[in-house]
Amino acid sequence: MIGKDFLTIEQLEPDELLGLIADAAWLKANRRPFDLLAGKSVALLFQKPSLRTRVSFEVAATELGAHCLYLSPAEVGLGEREDVADVARVLSRYVHAIVARTFFHKDIEALARAADIPVINGLSDQSHPCQILGDLLTIQERFGSIRGLTVTFVGDGNNVARSLIEAAPRAGFAFRIACPSGYEPDADAVERALNIDPESVVISQDPSSAVRGADVVYTDVWFSMGQEAEREQRASIFPPFRLTADLLQCASPQAIVMHCLPAHRGEEITDEVMESPQSAVFDQAENRLHAQKALLANLLAPQSAGGLWLAESTRATK
Repeated sequence: MIGKDFLTIEQLEPDELLGLIADAAWLKANRRPFDLLAGKSVALLFQKPSLRTRVSFEVAATELGAHCLYLSPAEVGLGEREDVADVARVLSRYVHAIVARTFFHKDIEALARAADIPVINGLSDQSHPCQILGDLLTIQERFGSIRGLTVTFVGDGNNVARSLIEAAPRAGFAFRIACPSGYEPDADAVERALNIDPESVVISQDPSSAVRGADVVYTDVWFSMGQEAEREQRASIFPPFRLTADLLQCASPQAIVMHCLPAHRGEEITDEVMESPQSAVFDQAENRLHAQKALLANLLAPQSAGGLWLAESTRATK
């Protein structure tokens, strides 16, 4: 069973990670309202705008019987108008969980330390674990299993890449990343993954070599929110790492294409690839919802989660 908070993929044991994916798959196949979280409330504490994270958590909570409350940057001013720990202590007396979407990972860690309720990392500069839960569900749907596959990420060694690195030795896939020199993923995260499985992560500056034979080819924007000042510099460095139809030809013929969205079409990925039959981009966007439901169930109803709450004794609202 996962702990009180969900801040990074590294917190999970392999069976916990795969258990969340199994719960998400069941919830997707049996989508209907449940009263599992009836009477509970979830605060969405966001510093950054969001489409998928906000909507998937709001709908997930609603379909499990809970209520969501969105708190915008202007309303809270996390760390500016009000101390992070004070926000956590106040919300702990109002709601049953916090989903935080922040610029700095240290703010999510501070929330978790001060809160008496579960804190979920909806995104930070360091990691994006909720995205990876939906990604793994998508990969499992397409291939039947995650174990033994090769996932190649082309582009910046950002928060999504880091969370995929954390997931690789736990879910049993090989992770390759092709990125420009100076834009490699966090070295400590790579070292920890390699300590679990010495063959789980390979870093390259050659996109064609990294993509060759891959089952999944993944990309993301060249600059994220908060990195706008680097846009011109990155725009001159990253074009060789654009995901094009020619680059995709290096992958396995059955390979799928993934992007966590939003996409800057024509920059990191072409329209041709984004709209190709190999694209799983919108499937993985949909699967954020089902992964979020599994996560909320495991954190807020642990006595019924981990597969147990999927039994016939679970009561569905009619």
